[in-house]
Amino acid sequence: MIIKTADFFISSGRADQCPADSTRPEYAFIGRSNVGKSSLINMLTGRKGLAMTSSTPGKTLLINHFLINDEWFLVDLPGYGYAKRGKKAMEKLRNLIEYYVLERQQLTCLFVLIDSRLPPQTIDLEFIEWLGEEGIPFGIIFTKADKNKRNELKKNVDGFLNALRAHWDELPPHFVTSSEKGTGRNEVLDYIEQINHDLDQ
Repeated sequence: MIIKTADFFISSGRADQCPADSTRPEYAFIGRSNVGKSSLINMLTGRKGLAMTSSTPGKTLLINHFLINDEWFLVDLPGYGYAKRGKKAMEKLRNLIEYYVLERQQLTCLFVLIDSRLPPQTIDLEFIEWLGEEGIPFGIIFTKADKNKRNELKKNVDGFLNALRAHWDELPPHFVTSSEKGTGRNEVLDYIEQINHDLDQ
């Protein structure tokens, strides 16, 4: 897929404020705070400043829609698991995420971002298990591949996939990416393009 245009469309504080009349498919990105989500979005779209990056975890508090090629939406969801928020704020974010994931009819695929530098984290495994229970279509994107030695990258990715195999007969599609190197960009975009093509049939 060639990204010709990528433009900010709208930020929503509630899932029911998302574009109401849109029939465009939506591909949403979510992960633990500081997993590299904004950097990945900028890398995929080829727009360095499209999604705001920050060294401070938990900066995305809204649902951000970006219109790609005037054909589909890339959706930046708030990160989960940033414990330094207050209890009330955590509850609000959880409700925001759950409502979007469960109720948004335009959601075509949810990409769950996993930090490839880490061994399997319980919070990620539990989130993916919840997606499976709810029947949400999703893929996994391992981020920050360039921050690992090659053996460590393979060990961590295989470790996470093996943890999933304990509960899943068939693994979801997964991609290994590096925002700095551009690794995995074509694979993720081609996957989205194939789904869009199938939807048009």
